[in-house]
Amino acid sequence: MKVTVVGAGAVGASCAEYIAIKDFASEVVILDIKEGYAEGKAMDLMQTASLNGFDTKITGSTSDYAKTADSHIAVITSGIPRKPGMTREELIGINAGIVKTVSSNLLEHSPNVIIIVVSNPMDTMTYLVHKTTGLPKNRIIGMGGALDSARFKYRLAEAMEAPISDIDGMVIGGHSDKGMVPLTSHATRNSIRVSEFLSDERLEQVAADTKVGGATLTGLLGTSAWYAPGAAVSALVQAIACDQKKMFPCSTMLEGEYGLNDICIGVPVILGKNGIEKIVDIPLSDAEKAKMQESAEGVTKTNGLLEL
Repeated sequence: MKVTVVGAGAVGASCAEYIAIKDFASEVVILDIKEGYAEGKAMDLMQTASLNGFDTKITGSTSDYAKTADSHIAVITSGIPRKPGMTREELIGINAGIVKTVSSNLLEHSPNVIIIVVSNPMDTMTYLVHKTTGLPKNRIIGMGGALDSARFKYRLAEAMEAPISDIDGMVIGGHSDKGMVPLTSHATRNSIRVSEFLSDERLEQVAADTKVGGATLTGLLGTSAWYAPGAAVSALVQAIACDQKKMFPCSTMLEGEYGLNDICIGVPVILGKNGIEKIVDIPLSDAEKAKMQESAEGVTKTNGLLEL
């Protein structure tokens, strides 16, 4: 199992580290355009192998896509990160060109690769990969919902003063501050609805805090977060590599599901060795349906900025 991570910045390096520590991949290749940067990150990570008990081989390369040949899974994290006050949508002009070039180079050397898109604005970058590569939809996955759901569960656990292992919850919709749809009606603590523990007002606050989770961290850190994004990517990679059939909300191309067409947006999917193996249809309340529709309109508007 060979995994390529394009972009050796904080998110890419964090992603590579978590994949290596979980020890399910034989090789992780980190690629970056900055001379020596990926090689340095790879060497640094390899020097933790004996300490963290993994045998995954990590190699780095400066823009040599031949080193990525025959990758089973590739993660695209490259592009500029957010700075305080920036929206994910503001990154589209620069990141679209980068993602288009990267996906083309990956497919040249790994024609059967499954691509996971992390670069922002993520739903639109996932849509771009669909439109420019012609790959089947099961092999193009946008990572947003897994991260947003982790932040949702963190906020729920915080509100209930409960261990996070007790909490289950999901965020669907667009990966943006306004587009996220935290499904509070489906969230539970050990199978008991969270509404049994928290007031409507507190649940609304949890949802609001979840939606600005990334912006909150950008304000504190001065750049995009990396630990949770890296962990979220590694969970998706592991589900595919180990054929786990796990359910995650991911951005995928919809063709009538949830009443939406020709759009990549976050919905629950089953991940296995073929990538997205099934889109899961879950019942939504009228309010959730309305929020999902509003989210889709926002993603469609951003997609319109692409020069396809």
